[in-house]
Amino acid sequence: MSPLAAFALGAAAMLAVVVLVLRKLAFRHRPLSDLASQTPVFDVRRHLNGPILCEGLIYGPTGRVASRFVAEMEGTWTGDTGRLTERFRYDSGSEQRREWQLTLLPDGRIRATAPDVVGEGSGEAAGPAVRLRYRLRLEPDAGGHVLDVTDWMYLCENGTIMNRSRFTKFGLPVAELVATMRPMPATAAATDTAPRGDDPALAAE
Repeated sequence: MSPLAAFALGAAAMLAVVVLVLRKLAFRHRPLSDLASQTPVFDVRRHLNGPILCEGLIYGPTGRVASRFVAEMEGTWTGDTGRLTERFRYDSGSEQRREWQLTLLPDGRIRATAPDVVGEGSGEAAGPAVRLRYRLRLEPDAGGHVLDVTDWMYLCENGTIMNRSRFTKFGLPVAELVATMRPMPATAAATDTAPRGDDPALAAE
């Protein structure tokens, strides 16, 4: 390989790394101040309260759909302290449960803990958006990896919340989740709407 070709190949590889890093930082560190003046305003005590129906997809690192799920959530609040329970039913028929403890701090940040979260998660709200960042330990059958997670939740005018989450390992994307969250319809509470199909997969590939 000629020196010129080697230089061009190295420059292309470096450009790819820079683009990857910028995309990661843009998702994780997008400034909330840009959204502060927008409406509707996301009030976690109001919009993450009561029965919530969540439906979504999980994508692997290549963009292929790895899993589909339906989740039933329930939020309850006492002052600035809340509990959000989640029951996920995946297209494989498997289930997963999580219980978040949420605390609104005086400086406006959100503290979030759960049994499978390493340490504490930290969140912020601005205008119609909430960003939550935390480290998630996967279940043993999913590899037991600890992934860095960034959740972005956006409140729509009709009350639906659009959720997009990115999962990374050593700074590299391994999965992405896209879901809707909306008040639970009365007829859905007792209905098993879980799809059937592939196994859920959040493990690093």
